[in-house]
Formats: sequence, C-alpha cells, structure tokens
Amino acid sequence: MDPQWDDSLPIYRQLRDRVVAMILEGVLKEGDALPSVRNVAADFRLNPLTVLKGYQQLVDEQLVEKRRGLGMFVSSGARKALMKDERQRFLEEEWPKVYATIQRLGLTQEELQRVGAAAPAAWPRAGPAPGEEDDSSN
Repeated sequence: MDPQWDDSLPIYRQLRDRVVAMILEGVLKEGDALPSVRNVAADFRLNPLTVLKGYQQLVDEQLVEKRRGLGMFVSSGARKALMKDERQRFLEEEWPKVYATIQRLGLTQEELQRVGAAAPAAWPRAGPAPGEEDDSSN
C-alpha cells in the first residue's frame, strides 16, 4: 500500500479503498489474511482505531470476515461482488462524464479504437476477469 494520504477523504476510507483495490487487482485473494491492525497502524503511523474503522467498513460490506483470534480475511466472493459494484458505479457515475467529454471534443469511434488498439498489452479486455466465470447469461 502507498503510504501517502489524500486530504480529500478520511484516512479510514482511503485505507478501505486501498484494500478494495488490492482485492480487485488480485493482490489479495479470497481467503487471504489482511495485514494486522497493529502492523498497518505501525507501518503507516496511524491510530489503530483508524485502521480498525477502515477494516470494519469492509466487514460491514461483507468483503472481509473476522475470525476470532486469527484476524481478518478476504471473504469468498468478495472480488466478484466488487467487480459487479464497481462496473455498475462506473457505468452510472463515470461513463456519462467520459461520454460527455468524448462528445464535447468531437472524438470519433475510429479515433478511440485506434488509441485503444495502441494501448499497452495490460489494457483490460472485455468480459469476466481472469479466474471468473462469465455470468452474463444469468
């Protein structure tokens, strides 16, 4: 995790968002343990209550589960649920802004496809993420 914090959001929320990004990117997989509250607090010089509050949001969202005496672990199905939620959020909140910019700049589909074709190999492909089933038929 990046130790830099942004002043625009509370730190506990940024911590939560970083764990979510790690799950989406596959850095943390289902069943993986989250770093302990104490370790994160010490590594980033945070109040342990701040770390706990960020982790508790993940528990409340059922992305992480507490195991008494063992710590916190990424829940089964967390990545799939996050992908669904993030895709929906993108389509509802971000895409209209992107589309408006495309229209405002008069970009054509051909220009966008050309730029997309020249994108790095790491450019995400359409469809389910690696290791996920395509449930579009459900």
